[in-house]
Amino acid sequence: MAARLLRPIDLAREHGLSTQAVRNYEDAGILPPADRGDTGYRRYSETHARALRAFLALRPGYGHQVAAAMLRAAHRRDEQAVFRLVDQAHADLLHERRTLDEVAAALDTLTAAPVSAEDRSAGVTIGALAHQLGMHPASLRKWEDAGIVRPQRDRATGYRHYPPEAVRDAQVARQLRRGGYPLPQITLFVNHLRAAGDSADLHDVLEQWRTRITARSRAMLTAAPHLAAYLDL
Repeated sequence: MAARLLRPIDLAREHGLSTQAVRNYEDAGILPPADRGDTGYRRYSETHARALRAFLALRPGYGHQVAAAMLRAAHRRDEQAVFRLVDQAHADLLHERRTLDEVAAALDTLTAAPVSAEDRSAGVTIGALAHQLGMHPASLRKWEDAGIVRPQRDRATGYRHYPPEAVRDAQVARQLRRGGYPLPQITLFVNHLRAAGDSADLHDVLEQWRTRITARSRAMLTAAPHLAAYLDL
């Protein structure tokens, strides 16, 4: 029996896409090249339909670029490249989950520790904070330039001193930096913490982060049968 031919609109309708989006996916190598009829129109098959299903299933968990790279590797019949991408994505997500746990533990410690009136008014010096974090004072000045920490200045001497909120931000930034996060992302996260304010709102920020990780994990799990089915072709 001859294979059933599909038009771009047939693939598009299944997923609520435009026909141009389907053509764009083919041009990007996410779908294998389509045959052309005598009139030049693209003719797709069930293989293209499965490729599109796999890509759209993979994208929520792995992201557009990684999902596209998986499909391109599958078209080349390079299963090892596909599996490396799968393994790396899972390893990255596990790393992010561990970083979240470390940040949550750091915040729990900081919010649980009582802050004396003297510490709140005087803060800690840049040298003391750098020693506490195990880093060079120059790095703290770099974080200040990036908006991650906001020290106060002694009016008489001009020296920096870090109130408890700045110490908290620096502790969190240290954990994120160890997790491999770039400074712009750390700045965004610390700004979320500042906007949250009290400990209950900080908990909400972390829960939202955890929810995003859980959603990606579930999306990866949901996508696995679609990828396996396409590789079986």
